[in-house]
Amino acid sequence: MRTISWREGKITLLDQTALPHTVQELEIVDYRDLINAIKRLAVRGAPALGVAGAYGVALILHNAAKENWSMERIDSAIAELREARPTAVNLAWGVDQMKSIVPQGFAKVLARAEEIASEDAIANRAMGKHGADFLMNKCGERKLRILTHCNTGALATTEWGTALGVVRELANRGYIEEVLADETRPLLQGARLTAWELSEAKIPYRLLPDGAAASALFAGLVDAVVIVADRITRNGDTANKIGSLGVAVAASQVKVPFLVVAPESTIDRSLETGAEIEIEFRSDAEVTHFGGVSTAPVGTRTYNPAFDVTPVRYISAIVTEKRVYEMGNGTTL
Repeated sequence: MRTISWREGKITLLDQTALPHTVQELEIVDYRDLINAIKRLAVRGAPALGVAGAYGVALILHNAAKENWSMERIDSAIAELREARPTAVNLAWGVDQMKSIVPQGFAKVLARAEEIASEDAIANRAMGKHGADFLMNKCGERKLRILTHCNTGALATTEWGTALGVVRELANRGYIEEVLADETRPLLQGARLTAWELSEAKIPYRLLPDGAAASALFAGLVDAVVIVADRITRNGDTANKIGSLGVAVAASQVKVPFLVVAPESTIDRSLETGAEIEIEFRSDAEVTHFGGVSTAPVGTRTYNPAFDVTPVRYISAIVTEKRVYEMGNGTTL
């Protein structure tokens, strides 16, 4: 399954907001529509955002050629795209990969964007193997019960997946008993997306409310937790979908491995600790409404961060396409 690609002057996206009921593609011909798709989470997931950023710069140049934009207008559009989701470092990374070659023109930029998309697919397979090997070493060669949070599969990448790629690799080896997928409130990426991917792959799973994750861990129903990251700092602190921190703390208490699986491009070595990560806040309506229907009194204010930061002391290892970083004893990335 390819979630993002370039076809005949357009970026084609699998619209994640329509799942699981409808599988539909979006054809993006204007960079502003891409920014809107990113903000409303039609495309999401750190690696997918990196590829979207790269293709987005190509689309900007394609738009610019048609409308005879000035260089200032091009630079402004690129900056606007880069800031569409501030916590997710991969979007900025993908845009930044293109900046130095923009003067070489559209063809060169598109070629590099295609390379980044291909590199992501290869990196996902490598992360899956590294993560599976790590868990087999830690847990033994037996069928495992894995807990996930948010969506970390093919939908969050170009294909295959990051944390869910580890699950796919374990399943291919015959070492998955069951996946416990957090529903991931308030936007239900686990219920809508992870459950759909697991169902399509015929991997056994159960869906659980976010509030049940800690009790599942304490009840001994989980052998390992596997999540992704939207930004990782030099010391190993990790920003991921809101709710990740609570799972990490519970996993630490019951001594269950907590694995973060993300590409090297997610490591932001310009930041020393998670305290420096800018956290995106989203609209009240995501919490006060469900399916367009109000579920709270009119005027209710919310606290709705899209992400939280898990301190490195709760993380067993960080897996990238290059290696496994076992955390502890002052390990830095």
